[in-house]
Amino acid sequence: MLNYAAHVMTKFRRDERHPMLFLDAERVHALLDYASLADAFVRYHRQHVDALDELLLSQPESAERPEHFFIRAAWQRQQALGAKLITIFPQNTAQAVGPPSVQAVYVLFDGNDGRPLACIDGTALTYRKTAADSALGARFLARDDVTTMLMVGAGALAPHLICAHTAVRPSIRRVLVWNRTPARADALAETLQLDDIEIVAVRDLAGSARTADLICCATMSTAPLIEGAWLQPGTHVDLVGGFSRETREADDAAIRKAAIYVDARDTARHCGDIAAPLEVGVISDDGIVADLFQLCRGERRGRTSTADITLYKNAGGGHLDLMAARFLYARATEGPCGEPRTAG
Repeated sequence: MLNYAAHVMTKFRRDERHPMLFLDAERVHALLDYASLADAFVRYHRQHVDALDELLLSQPESAERPEHFFIRAAWQRQQALGAKLITIFPQNTAQAVGPPSVQAVYVLFDGNDGRPLACIDGTALTYRKTAADSALGARFLARDDVTTMLMVGAGALAPHLICAHTAVRPSIRRVLVWNRTPARADALAETLQLDDIEIVAVRDLAGSARTADLICCATMSTAPLIEGAWLQPGTHVDLVGGFSRETREADDAAIRKAAIYVDARDTARHCGDIAAPLEVGVISDDGIVADLFQLCRGERRGRTSTADITLYKNAGGGHLDLMAARFLYARATEGPCGEPRTAG
């Protein structure tokens, strides 16, 4: 018995040299700037993702606004594995002061011995990861000279998307913000301050879409908001909000009109903006030009002409959460970039 206790205490003391980190929202935002995370995503997409899975549980609060518990897991063997546990409570946005509609926690494990490395504020990680995902898509697909961005949706994710897009496309000088509830667009336009960029709340969605070079949508809409008839040559559309088959941000005309790209084929095909057009034959699997893995590995090209209309479906996925968590852990521990430090 004493020998066993001594063994346990020795093991405990050894693990104390590399204790599990608790990274709160402040640390996540401080360590993950959008441009650096987008660069890290390029490196990670050149590595293999061995396993990826999701579980979505839903509890209908009402027919239009169900509540969700979402688990996304990924594994890169001999590197790291992890899972994000997400709650989605749409009614939270109806409160003047309250929690965001999407909240989460992420747990990162060592890929060599399964040891838990970090417990991370998953809400902050989601904001940074999602924004960097869209920014990387825009780096491949948006014109270099875009000047006007339209942000559709003014929720908690919107300022991160604006900051990320302007980080990778510094030519942006004007951001238009539209929201179904105008007061939220007004509030975002008043509070978000970026150097040399004008941020304006707008009421005319169709007119604003016709003038924008880059349209970013982050809503939970179940009916399309962006119409293909509005899209002008050279426009890049970034669809972020639709995470389930029931959500939709662009109509079939937009899907037909654009060159379609996704962050990952397996996750995007479960989202309404891709799933619904696939089911009715608006597009086929071959209609998806490329995903981020192909773009980052140089297997496919992004934008080929200034006149192209490109559409990028940011579906997220456990692999992106894992990549963001790995990069965050590396920065937090000053370990090798992208490789969690192992116990010594």
